[in-house]
Amino acid sequence: MATALTIAGQGSPDAYAMRVDQALAGITPQFEGAYVHVPFCFHKCHYCDFYSFVDREDRQDAYAARVDAELAAMAPWVHAPLHTVFVGGGTPTLLRPPVLRTVLGSIRSRLPLAAGAEWTVEANPETVTAEVADALVESGVNRVSLGAQSFNERHLKTLERWHDPASVARAIGFLRAAGIGRINVDLIFGIPGGTLAEWESDLRSALDLGTDHLSCYGLTYEANTAMTVRMERGEFEPCDDGLEASMLERAADVLREAGFAHYEVSNWGRVRAGDPHAEECRHNLLYWRNRDWLAIGPSASGHAQGVRWKNVPRLGDWLAAEGASPAVDVERVTPDMRAGERLMMGLRLHAGVPEGELAEILQLGERGAERARAIADAVAEGMMEHRDGALRFTARGMMVANTVLARLV
Repeated sequence: MATALTIAGQGSPDAYAMRVDQALAGITPQFEGAYVHVPFCFHKCHYCDFYSFVDREDRQDAYAARVDAELAAMAPWVHAPLHTVFVGGGTPTLLRPPVLRTVLGSIRSRLPLAAGAEWTVEANPETVTAEVADALVESGVNRVSLGAQSFNERHLKTLERWHDPASVARAIGFLRAAGIGRINVDLIFGIPGGTLAEWESDLRSALDLGTDHLSCYGLTYEANTAMTVRMERGEFEPCDDGLEASMLERAADVLREAGFAHYEVSNWGRVRAGDPHAEECRHNLLYWRNRDWLAIGPSASGHAQGVRWKNVPRLGDWLAAEGASPAVDVERVTPDMRAGERLMMGLRLHAGVPEGELAEILQLGERGAERARAIADAVAEGMMEHRDGALRFTARGMMVANTVLARLV
């Protein structure tokens, strides 16, 4: 079993089992990227289960100071320039521009960044102004992920998103004028009451904006979210599984015709001449390839050489700490868990898992033979294939990837 260390108590940083630097003692992380979590939002969307809450702007300065202190404490664990930074939330662009500049400046000054590093910041369309866009560019940000979710006002209301569909184009205009060329648009399908035609309209609205990367996620009903409570009360019926599958298939067709490659189950990047992978999100590829990444901020999760942890998910406790964040849910992954994770994450990619790596994975843990049989069954069913020196999903299998992966993990 994995070794797990969780909360020993609550109320002060001293009440937690260990700090992140203590969890990493005895290993040499090979961090390739960093994730920084900003917990503030101006409204809690009903489907969201990320650690975030409505901001009153009374703790933004304290947050920025604590990020700088945590970065200073964790910088000695970074042994090579980082290739990616991802600032997520919450809504990072809700930070007042001077605070946003301070946070981004701390990242740049405290962490070594490789030349040409990808630096992404998540944004809500309503929070992007010319001043915010300038602050991003001046700090070194070169990619923005916009949470559009839908261009249909009825669907935005269902999701409890408060932005106007027109704000997406306005935000993209500010970002491009400031000099940010790489922009992702997030969309959600399977929204209650939605039709296939409305979903295709959302896709084409995003394409009309000239975006070069799209993330398309099926709506999920996470525990303890307002959306799930409303569904359980009978306020609406969830989208039919068959319709949801058709929506994903329609996305694949529309985006392929538009010159996008379906490089991960939920992600598409425009194919560029000379570099078909140019628009892929390099930071998310770290997750899918099971690499090491640093975690900064309350509730941020990190990974280093088989050790996984989550920073304390309580803003007050995180702010009160000194140095490295208190850690919760620390796991030292067993060989069997590592095998399952490598399969689960690697197979989400269109490129799949190289045959040599697959053979190595199937030797890990005690379930190698069982996993090999599950793979053989998926190949026989036409869900997976051995192609181009790798095991990967077929186009049909990509539509039901999570169901197939459940057999392997």
